[in-house]
Amino acid sequence: MPEIRAEAIDAFRYRIPRNEALGMRTDVVVYASAALMDQIRKDQSLMQAVNVATLPGIVGPSLAMPDIHQGYGFPIGGVAATDVDHGVVSPGGVGFDINCGVRLVRTSLAEADVRPHLKALVDQVFRDVPCGAGREGSVRMKRGELDDVLCRGARWMVRNGYGDERDAEFAEAGGMLDGALPAKVSDRAKERGAPQLGTLGSGNHFLEIQYVEEVHDDDAARAMRIQTGQVVVLIHSGSRGLGHQVCTDYVALMNQVMPRYGITLPDRQLACVPASSPEGQSYLGAMAAAANFAWANRQAILHFLRGAFRRVFGDHARLELIYDVCHNIAKRETYEVEGRKREVLVHRKGATRAFPPGHREVPADYRSIGQPVFIPGSMGTASWVLVGRQGALEETFGSVCHGAGRLMSRTAVRKGKDARFEQRKLEERGILVRSESRDGILEELPEAYKNVDEVIEVVHNAGLARKVARLRPMGVIKG
Repeated sequence: MPEIRAEAIDAFRYRIPRNEALGMRTDVVVYASAALMDQIRKDQSLMQAVNVATLPGIVGPSLAMPDIHQGYGFPIGGVAATDVDHGVVSPGGVGFDINCGVRLVRTSLAEADVRPHLKALVDQVFRDVPCGAGREGSVRMKRGELDDVLCRGARWMVRNGYGDERDAEFAEAGGMLDGALPAKVSDRAKERGAPQLGTLGSGNHFLEIQYVEEVHDDDAARAMRIQTGQVVVLIHSGSRGLGHQVCTDYVALMNQVMPRYGITLPDRQLACVPASSPEGQSYLGAMAAAANFAWANRQAILHFLRGAFRRVFGDHARLELIYDVCHNIAKRETYEVEGRKREVLVHRKGATRAFPPGHREVPADYRSIGQPVFIPGSMGTASWVLVGRQGALEETFGSVCHGAGRLMSRTAVRKGKDARFEQRKLEERGILVRSESRDGILEELPEAYKNVDEVIEVVHNAGLARKVARLRPMGVIKG
């Protein structure tokens, strides 16, 4: 394994220069502090970012966010843009959980209103929002309606009574990607996904009842209608078994056909084809369908969450969607690169879109402040609300990190730990946790992740996004 040397550009950026001996077509740029770089070097994520730099048709550098850690092919926390006409699309650059993402919901309640009823609320949400690997959802679909969900996403849910009209408006892409091709989603993927609509899932997915601990930007907080002490809810879920199967199917297909296109790669997990090829277009259509399923899924979760709050607090408890962003996706977008406009396919793998003020794709309510960005930490620490800045548009194809970033493997963090003991420790800090499994708690303990505050300082000081508010957990629902 060759040694990867990263040279400091400034206090928050590092560069791995292009190395033709490694097949690199471009540089790697890493956004990190010195302390975070020491942690990042402990796994193979930098090598994976170097491998991404070998992709045919890559435009600009291979980018690594401060939460970068080792993934499948691409590092998690990686961003890469490829030319739409002459570049490739790689399922590993999107990930198995297509459109895994987060939505933040504001409530009409304050911490003081919720704290005395927190146990009742957490228990009610745990009953009403199915979570865990094998759980089925409560969304009622007629036979054959799944294809409509795959085409219309969150809008199908709203039209069928699972939400408010404004919900879709306040989701990235309006909660629905154009170009979805349900026919390109395998029967196996549909079989896996259909029963799971409206479920939280397992692993690092969660639903977290939080309160606003600190406000750092009064104007942005006012635009989002949040204030210190207010209770909010962060929902983190994706496309469940449907998206996983789509990725599985197309990684296998692309590994078969790559020789036909003369593509050789340093890692077969980077399997890719020209984006304009029949296989590339099929994948993009299936990916869009899976992304729409994920938006529909998060919309259904919000619907059931509203019901849980009403059961505990009555009809005066109002929940409104602030925004919804996805983490794992490939999207056609236009940027100025080396002085000219170029249409590119931006792969965001564990990375969040972060468009600046004035961008046409930011909802009108937020256009003066920039796109809301939500960065979860861990269930025992904090999460952050930010807004996109111009620097992201100029440097990172409108992208920032998507979380704190895993520091320890699931196996390592579980070792020698007792779930009940860890749960009691969190309860002593005022955080109630409900999980379908012992591993759901142990694998996501705070020590498994990097310090989210350090990660946020990097993107804030690098000019990619601006701090708005810090959120503290009160109740956590996990699979």
